[in-house]
Amino acid sequence: MTPDRTPCIALLRGINVGRAKRIAMPDLREVLEALGYANVRTLLNSGNAVFDVDQPTVGRLAAVISTAIERRFGFPVAVVVLTASTLTAVIAANDLLREARDPAKLLVAFIPDRATLARARPLLTEQWAPEALSIGRDAAYLSCANGIADSPLLQALSRATGQRITTRNWATVLELETLVHG
Repeated sequence: MTPDRTPCIALLRGINVGRAKRIAMPDLREVLEALGYANVRTLLNSGNAVFDVDQPTVGRLAAVISTAIERRFGFPVAVVVLTASTLTAVIAANDLLREARDPAKLLVAFIPDRATLARARPLLTEQWAPEALSIGRDAAYLSCANGIADSPLLQALSRATGQRITTRNWATVLELETLVHG
């Protein structure tokens, strides 16, 4: 962490999946550094970046990053930004840890704002077994027992939120926490 700056995480939705919307992580780091963000690091090849910034306003940061990516690469990318303290709170609030046995099938759905998350609350009244859903203050948690590829729950959550979520599996979330606090 850079003194007097707040660590933040940017999660890009839908990049480097198949052949479309390809962004190399060194190029993503360049974009973020050009925006003036400090201590920029990336995790994996799926659009996870950690950086330090003065006075973060996460909605504004997400819009600025999205615009910079579209200018540089020529395609739009939805971006969710959260502070390190929000990530820590999201991790602590996961009440599906007892149910989920495989961290690859336990997802955290990150949202751009709480209003988007509120649109998913009606899904809590439905039965999803063997899958499970929990909704916290800043994220939704999904246990996709049979995998994520054909998960009815994940599809329903995507529809309910207007495709405005981006998900990460539990192992990646924990790696982001280590990266941001390391």
